[in-house]
Amino acid sequence: MPQTILVQDYMTSSPHSIGVSLSLSDAANMMKAYKIRHLPVLDGRALVGIVSDRDVQMVESMDGVDANEVPIEEAMSQAPYTVAPNTPLEVAARHMAKHKLGSAVVVDANQKVIGVFTVTDGMRALAELLGKMPSADVIDVEVSEKKKAAPKKPARRA
Repeated sequence: MPQTILVQDYMTSSPHSIGVSLSLSDAANMMKAYKIRHLPVLDGRALVGIVSDRDVQMVESMDGVDANEVPIEEAMSQAPYTVAPNTPLEVAARHMAKHKLGSAVVVDANQKVIGVFTVTDGMRALAELLGKMPSADVIDVEVSEKKKAAPKKPARRA
């Protein structure tokens, strides 16, 4: 029986986060400094939202808007998708695909943020899993070799 692959197997552990009282500019600076695209937003230790680089870019593109003046809570998604670390990866991936989400915040039993699972993490998982499968070239060679090795049927006489 195949082993169930879990979110914790591919999530980014101990993710960077940002406080709800900071500005969108602060979020943009953190994302740039750490080369990340998603930041859980915390009020103390409580998860209150998530902000993505796309949220930042959208607000920064608005005429007359200064990202230094925009509170992060005005740009964040207030109901981030959360999963437990032992959630099957397939469950999280299907939900994210269905709802076109770029990330899931991984929380423990006390709702403490312990990780983030992003589309990039999902692609890493897919690449690793596909790498364990025979490549299409290997499959094609195996099929053609089986055809060559198969005994030929005698020709039918009419």
